[in-house]
Amino acid sequence: MPQRISFVPLETLDEDMQAELRRCAEHGTPRPESSAVRAHAPNAFWAFASSWQSIFREGVCDHAIKELCRVYISRTVTCDFCGNQRSEQGAELGLREMQYDDLLNFETSEVYDDRQKAALRYAQAIAWGEASIADVDGMWRTLGEHFTEPELVELGCFIALTFGQQSWIRLLGIRHHQYLAGTGASMAPGLETPEGYAAAVSSPQYWAATE
Repeated sequence: MPQRISFVPLETLDEDMQAELRRCAEHGTPRPESSAVRAHAPNAFWAFASSWQSIFREGVCDHAIKELCRVYISRTVTCDFCGNQRSEQGAELGLREMQYDDLLNFETSEVYDDRQKAALRYAQAIAWGEASIADVDGMWRTLGEHFTEPELVELGCFIALTFGQQSWIRLLGIRHHQYLAGTGASMAPGLETPEGYAAAVSSPQYWAATE
């Protein structure tokens, strides 16, 4: 897919935006390519960066839960740009790659606990609607057992934010290692270099492969 919206050159941006893009390159999630597209509209750039900081990296709901929901959304909307990133915080909190691999089969998987499954069911309902959930009232009862109302509000807002952003990013045709290249920060295992990334996305077994 050709890239639909260009990257804004780093040298044309002010110091604060340059610093944020370098942070993206050094620590990722998001990686700098998506932020370099948002830089065309500084108000959108900072609105996203601020929201991402306050409800993904910070907040009342534990970060590992939000990270699993983020990548679940990536898998369900087939946003390979977002789905190929891993949160550094999530790794520090103990998330392992096998917990990313089985997200679309979370209900029957043994790698998630009841709290994680409740959150993923919430993400599924937000992304696909109530009809995707066999027992909506049961979903809410289970959510109430595992999360406070402030946590549910924050988690719901985060899922909605990442669902909308990833649905848009999927259309952009952007790829990794194209902007401020030279770092593999937050990339999924095996995708840290341009060569590894190119080999992975060209494989018939690639998770986002299209016919």
